[in-house]
Amino acid sequence: MKRMGPTVSIIIPFHNDPYIAQAVESALSQTYPYTEVIVVDDGSTACQHLLDPYRRHIHYLGKANGGTASALNHGIRMASGQYVAWLSSDDRFAPTKIERQVMHMHQTGAHICHTNFHVMNESGAIVQHNGAVVFPTAKQFAAAFLTFCPVNGCTVMMTKSLVAELGWFDESLPYTHDYDLWIRALLSGIDFHFINEPLTIYRRHAGMGTMRHYPAIQAEVQMVQNRYRHLLQHRVNAIPG
Repeated sequence: MKRMGPTVSIIIPFHNDPYIAQAVESALSQTYPYTEVIVVDDGSTACQHLLDPYRRHIHYLGKANGGTASALNHGIRMASGQYVAWLSSDDRFAPTKIERQVMHMHQTGAHICHTNFHVMNESGAIVQHNGAVVFPTAKQFAAAFLTFCPVNGCTVMMTKSLVAELGWFDESLPYTHDYDLWIRALLSGIDFHFINEPLTIYRRHAGMGTMRHYPAIQAEVQMVQNRYRHLLQHRVNAIPG
């Protein structure tokens, strides 16, 4: 039978996360048939047993603890897919996420694409629908990066080649490696495509890093903004509209 589409590699960085099984289950339940699921164990000391039922269906990569950026880079380097998608171990993909994004990227030639998302709580109940900020113009979207990160990383699909061309996730940034990479994509002239459908379910819970490390994250956000402010402002000014 003739193959009908490119492979998508779903990268799941994992470190001591009790929600990991739900993330893997959602990755394995995609309607798009040509996927591989790569779980990168970033030096976990707990919860690995939750992966036991899935070991035959995933690629399990172990490494010393180095942070999410290093886990993503390692997984992407090992990926065989033309496209890569990042799924945090406490989030979930909607069943049609990969299918919808592959279809869009194939039709438009996009190198990177992100979507809307729902927000869930600790127990998986939806507490917010369509949590993404939707921008009417590309100029307003780009300008948003001057003050915050308007892209939820787990809604993103991108070509594997783009990550390498941009220079990979910055492993010196524990919290804002995604913000940094999206800015570099914008500065390189890459168009972010947006699908206004909630294809990821993002979990907010007391144990998440955003809650536990808030002051450090804010300081790192400021550092990234300072690093790129002038280049980014120049890029925004160059966008028509």
